[in-house]
Amino acid sequence: MTAVYYEGGGTFTVGSSEPVPPGPGEVRLDVAYCGVCGTDLHIAHGAMDQRVPTPMVIGHEMSGTVAEVGDGVEGFRPGDAVVVRPLDTREPTPADRGFSHIGRKLKFIGIDSPGALQASWTVPAFTLHRLPPGLDLRLAALAEPLAVACHDVRRGEVAAGETAVVIGGGPIGTLIALVARARGARVLIVEPDETRRGLAADLGIAAYEPDELDVLAETDGVGAEVVFEVSGSAPGILAATKHAAIRGRVVVVAIFPEPKPVALFDLFWKELDVRGARVYEPEDFDAAIELLGATSLGLERIITAVEPLQRVPDIFAELSSGRPAMKILVDCRA
Repeated sequence: MTAVYYEGGGTFTVGSSEPVPPGPGEVRLDVAYCGVCGTDLHIAHGAMDQRVPTPMVIGHEMSGTVAEVGDGVEGFRPGDAVVVRPLDTREPTPADRGFSHIGRKLKFIGIDSPGALQASWTVPAFTLHRLPPGLDLRLAALAEPLAVACHDVRRGEVAAGETAVVIGGGPIGTLIALVARARGARVLIVEPDETRRGLAADLGIAAYEPDELDVLAETDGVGAEVVFEVSGSAPGILAATKHAAIRGRVVVVAIFPEPKPVALFDLFWKELDVRGARVYEPEDFDAAIELLGATSLGLERIITAVEPLQRVPDIFAELSSGRPAMKILVDCRA
């Protein structure tokens, strides 16, 4: 079978792999598709070499089918279509306060341990979520980033009739906008890239350049009840508190590795609630799969291309060189 290995220093190689028989409580999967995400690209830049063991297969946005089940696994059998919630939460600590998805000893499967950019993948059975019959496995590979968006929207407590502003119209920002709209909110996206604004418009979401949006004018002077900061930029976090209404919620989704200025006067003056949102919990995967199976969000427009597994090293090189893309899926069967 074929797998793509990260060798460190931003280098990937295509090689062979042997299927790993599932042990007790494990399941071996035939991987169908695996999405390439921003974290994968971060790894490809060599920025996570201190964390990612090498050589190792990365990747975590996947869909596939059960090939084998290990002893003690119930509820799954060969042929079942599934996705993986790639969080190894088997070492909880009292400091986690019950939130194992962001626990002190959390291991992210596909970063800290082998991932899905391979034809065969063996994982703990507790990470599996079953897919509804007939769901396109290409769309199902979007379940993981869609679960991120579901978690973000849940953290934002988005309610029908509210206005939500999403700062950053990349893959996660666009998915947040789609989920918030599915929850009944009016959504406005702020995004500097013209192509991404065009995609948002095609999806029926109003999109603005950063200096173009006047939230007060769009909301009869009220502001946005919830703002999602997804750009990871200093102007983005300043705009987030500016756009928020009195007692509005600001959800910080993007990763800020370095401190950025925050308009604390906005927090004081408007009594804003600022909260973080990181990865997901099982109910967010359930919500994502329900949306995938029950509604037409237009998610197929998020998929830029489907590429064969053997092209993964070239894909990362092209993305690092500026290839425009929202979501590239890798066909791990090709």
